[in-house]
Amino acid sequence: MTDRRLAVEAWESLFRAQHEVFDELRGDFDDSDMSQAEYDVLLTVTRGDDMTARLRDVTANMLISQPSVSRLVDRMVANGLLSKCPDPDDGRGTLVRATEAGVSSFRRVASIHGASIARRMSLLSNEELAQLRDLASKLRAPRPRP
Repeated sequence: MTDRRLAVEAWESLFRAQHEVFDELRGDFDDSDMSQAEYDVLLTVTRGDDMTARLRDVTANMLISQPSVSRLVDRMVANGLLSKCPDPDDGRGTLVRATEAGVSSFRRVASIHGASIARRMSLLSNEELAQLRDLASKLRAPRPRP
């Protein structure tokens, strides 16, 4: 059985580190015309084939509710960053595609944001980065409830 005290200490350390790094990286969006939430949407969309993703996949990658994602996507469509169309493979689904303006804005911010992430994470060696990635993935894996 896991040591409960150690588990709590590890959790608190992880939580505080995530919060502090997140606060620092949030500054990357201060002088941008794009919010961090919009960046997160475009990150998912631009990784998809033909710069397209299912709306449900965008929602699954966001840390906000489905109605909030829908409103955000609608604002991004209105601002010319995304386009929406029905999903031909799922009659109830929607596809979102990054527009040229969306891709351009995303790349501009991604360059700044990626450099900030690399600078902050340079405190760790490549081996430690790989270990952190693997441990975080392990923590994110679904776990059956007792």
